[in-house]
Amino acid sequence: MDPSPALPPGTGEPEPRARRDAGPVTPAGQGAPSVGGPASGSAQGSAPGRLPGWRIRLPERLGPLPLDRRTGVVATILLCLLLAIAWAGTGYVYAPFAAAPAALAGDAPGDAARLKTAVARERARERQLQSRLKAAAPRGVYIVIDQTHNRLYLKKDDDVLLEGVCSAGSGMVLRESGGKNREWVFDTPRGRFEVLSRSEKPVWRKPDWAFIEEGEPIPKNPGDRLEYGTLGEYALYFGNGYMIHGTLYERLLGRAVSHGCIRVGRDDLRKVWANTRLGTPIFIY
Repeated sequence: MDPSPALPPGTGEPEPRARRDAGPVTPAGQGAPSVGGPASGSAQGSAPGRLPGWRIRLPERLGPLPLDRRTGVVATILLCLLLAIAWAGTGYVYAPFAAAPAALAGDAPGDAARLKTAVARERARERQLQSRLKAAAPRGVYIVIDQTHNRLYLKKDDDVLLEGVCSAGSGMVLRESGGKNREWVFDTPRGRFEVLSRSEKPVWRKPDWAFIEEGEPIPKNPGDRLEYGTLGEYALYFGNGYMIHGTLYERLLGRAVSHGCIRVGRDDLRKVWANTRLGTPIFIY
């Protein structure tokens, strides 16, 4: 029985079953066709076991890196370098942190009996200092002014009667451009003071710097210096021209904007006025 003619290459159709069972017929003088498919001109001389028409194509790039011989050499060198570092180590030796024991300050006794005596002595000293501090603290009604936070405290012994917002000195410097070339610094003094005088419906006698600041000539008539209503309802004078008084600009309370006096809101000023007398201590810090 003659073999059926071979199918043209590339048709992709399988051979008839009868031919596959019978096996290929090899003409005389020719070698056996390659295993796995019909022989063709392009398949002759190919390695045994390779499917004709099939090729494994590797990618030419891996991201931005070209997959060529040079890349392979560089990757091999880097791998060898990492292996050498892993084998040799970096030279760093880990040592866990061990906190040193706390050192005793001063000449602390080592034995329990002497330590107990020292503790008792220090506690007695603490009680003595607290007693002296309590004796030095003001008694009765007094005023404390915190310039940093612009707060006024009206206190009686250890009780706070009022915590109010105030305005202390701005710290601005005013220089006279002509005349006597004077200079004023608008700071609030710090320290211990006391109420030297009290005034209801005070009248402000404007000093020279008030006219210089406003760019006005200094009046020769003393009556031209008087200004009514600027200081509010009450004023507590504590020396050197400084007062605790009211203000027309309550929206500015809480800011250091005064010329050195302590400005207080109307309601807080009324409570300060009602609870203070001549000689009431004032502490400003």
